[in-house]
Amino acid sequence: MKTGNYYLQDKKESGAIGNCLTGEHVHKAYERLLPFVHRTPLITSTTTNKLVNKQVYFKMENQQKTGAFKFRGATYKLMQMTNDSLARGVITASAGNHAQGVAYAATRLQANATVFMPESTPQAKVEATKNYGADVILTGETFQEAFEASKKHQLKTGAIYVHPFDDYDLMAGQGTVALEILQQEDRIDTIIVPIGGGGLISGVAVAAKHINRNIKIIGVEASDACSMYNELHNRSNRSLTFNTIAEGINVKEPGKLTSEIVNEYVDEIVTVSDTEIAAAILYMLERNKMLMEGAGAASLAALFKFHDQIKSRHCGIIVSGGNIDINMMPKIQQLAKKQNFSA
Repeated sequence: MKTGNYYLQDKKESGAIGNCLTGEHVHKAYERLLPFVHRTPLITSTTTNKLVNKQVYFKMENQQKTGAFKFRGATYKLMQMTNDSLARGVITASAGNHAQGVAYAATRLQANATVFMPESTPQAKVEATKNYGADVILTGETFQEAFEASKKHQLKTGAIYVHPFDDYDLMAGQGTVALEILQQEDRIDTIIVPIGGGGLISGVAVAAKHINRNIKIIGVEASDACSMYNELHNRSNRSLTFNTIAEGINVKEPGKLTSEIVNEYVDEIVTVSDTEIAAAILYMLERNKMLMEGAGAASLAALFKFHDQIKSRHCGIIVSGGNIDINMMPKIQQLAKKQNFSA
């Protein structure tokens, strides 16, 4: 068992938790979403393969509708609602990508959407959410504050709440990423996934292990916002600043449902610094001409940092999103210089 910021969890013997999220659930979501989502590319890079001595496959969810995987879960969640429920409108909180996914899905299904976002949300994500048709309310310094404000507002309005991660239907929709990956390349033995609230990695882990129980699932958090890591290791969050360029995974309190699934199905959780994330962003931009946001770069940063410890021959990397604030690029360049990263 590893210690520090690279940790191998003890695994339980039981199967799906209460049969609330199963491989069959994810397969059902996949079939329903087929007409609506992009089948995003799975690309390789010879340079990356040589650097880490593995065959690496990038699942480019930054090319998904709305620029992130979140469109999958939001769409599937809203598709489960009755017409009467949709008529009441939907409400949520998000640092950006879930907001856009809900806004776009709600517009497609002719429902009104209200989204609470932290005041620090990049302006590009705020404007995109508005352009997809949602009413946006900026409040609070963090996602958690925006989330609490949205829950209070929901009680007043009676709108249906669409949780950004702690919902089985939402997780099932996100898990369709794993089904696509394994259809595109069935030799993959490890998938590295960014963790915020845990919705993506929960769906991916359940779906992947339903197909092949031996696939390793590795989660990645920003070291200044590693709330899931700390919760699973019974550590305090007091030392965390929750100040990271990976705002998409900057979550103070992971989900209760997702924490159970992560504890059950995820093999390892690692953390990466902002300098490591920034270096991964620049690497992907320079080498593959692909733009990743901070959360989307976390998986690649983890591969670079821990490639000697990750025993994999065919490694999948989920690039979860590409909705980066271009105004952040000078800061990202400065951070990357501190990493002294070279390819």
